[in-house]
Amino acid sequence: MITKVKNFVGQVKIELQKCSWPWDPKEKGFRRYKELSDSTVVVVISMILLGGCVAFFDFALVNFVHFFTRIH
Repeated sequence: MITKVKNFVGQVKIELQKCSWPWDPKEKGFRRYKELSDSTVVVVISMILLGGCVAFFDFALVNFVHFFTRIH
């Protein structure tokens, strides 16, 4: 059992060394995470734009339906 666990952990380490990580190990400080922070900014801006579009169309459709379904 212990041998299987050690073998598994060793294989996991080998596979993780093959991965491409979103930071530069040669850089120091915050510049090390430039790719990671740039990707985060892109995702946040995209989510804000998508949320704005969804909110706009929701508002427009609610008012459109309300315009045609109000009872006098």
